[in-house]
Amino acid sequence: MLFRILTYNIHKCVGGVDRRHDPERIAEAIAHYRPDIAMLQEVESPHGRGARAEQAHLLGERLGYRHRAYFPHVIRRGGGQYGNAVLSRYPILETNHIDLTIPLKKKRGALHARIRAYAPSGRARTLHVYNLHLGLSGIERKLQLRRFLNSHPFARLHVRAPIIVGGDFNDVWGTLGRKVLAPAGFRGMTQKLSTFPAFAPMRALDAFYVRGSILIAHAQRGQARVCRQASDHLPVIADMILD
Repeated sequence: MLFRILTYNIHKCVGGVDRRHDPERIAEAIAHYRPDIAMLQEVESPHGRGARAEQAHLLGERLGYRHRAYFPHVIRRGGGQYGNAVLSRYPILETNHIDLTIPLKKKRGALHARIRAYAPSGRARTLHVYNLHLGLSGIERKLQLRRFLNSHPFARLHVRAPIIVGGDFNDVWGTLGRKVLAPAGFRGMTQKLSTFPAFAPMRALDAFYVRGSILIAHAQRGQARVCRQASDHLPVIADMILD
């Protein structure tokens, strides 16, 4: 079964250059690639004075994703909170939040969604999606990934269970896949895709890794013009084959 998945740090729908809050640009960028599943980071929701729209609901409605999961874990000083979201054309059966916060560091987390994916033939498979947003220091990121690998339910999943780990890894040096995820059985994309900053990308901060009976057939970064304006990151889009 072939399906498309996207990961995108939407920066609270604020443009990386013009600093304009415009959810419609984010919706346009996602719609351009028509993913079956969208993994979003820095998704804002109302909380206190100055809060804006609940973006997971707004984008889900705008783009026609009936199934959504959202967990905010950062409260903004000026009002509002934000976190990770998963929008899906397939049913989401279960969700869990994994706290990846390291003491004295900014709150971070991973959103797990257990999804029932359906092929055109009607055949169904269960897919585990983990949407991560890691920290800014190297040791912090390694500790966070090790905590994720020891978390429930991941640690008890069968080695053949199809698992996708994606998101904003903040992996400035590009070493997390080789040093932490590969020893746990994960396979990455065939090439690094620079996604930050969106207007002149130099760092491959956003990526996908898979384990079990699933393959990354093709991956690309968002090249549409709107992608360079809508956020400070470019999205990464992958076509995957689920055995």
